[in-house]
Amino acid sequence: MMSLPTFCPETGKPMKRDTRPLTLTFKSQSITFDQPGWYREDSDDGVLDPEDQKVSDRNLNRLKARVQGLLEPEEIQRVRKKLGLTQNLAGELIGGGPRAFQKYESGDLLPSQGINSLLVVLDEMPEALNILRSKKQAATRELATASS
Repeated sequence: MMSLPTFCPETGKPMKRDTRPLTLTFKSQSITFDQPGWYREDSDDGVLDPEDQKVSDRNLNRLKARVQGLLEPEEIQRVRKKLGLTQNLAGELIGGGPRAFQKYESGDLLPSQGINSLLVVLDEMPEALNILRSKKQAATRELATASS
């Protein structure tokens, strides 16, 4: 974690590490969470380091997922584990690439509507994963044949 000065850059007053409640609003819905950061004793204004900003960004993504009807990070992880997939394999079979599910499950990235819809279907019909596996195997065989 980056160490910031212990004095406010604007006022010169002392600052300390703390958490303060922060409410974010998106399309008339809100989420309140504890925001870590550097704060002055006399104000809720603070300075956020990059790790602190991730807390805010992840909570905003969670709120957006709720408003847009997307799966939240824990739900995405539950479905992936139900399917018996690693994060890398889920990214290859379902889409998004090798690091996509790491980002979805941490809350750093929202899944597209298409990825979300496919996860909802796979949650209800896990056997549909066999279709994706077959397509992936066929594509791999075609690529191997073409490069021979």
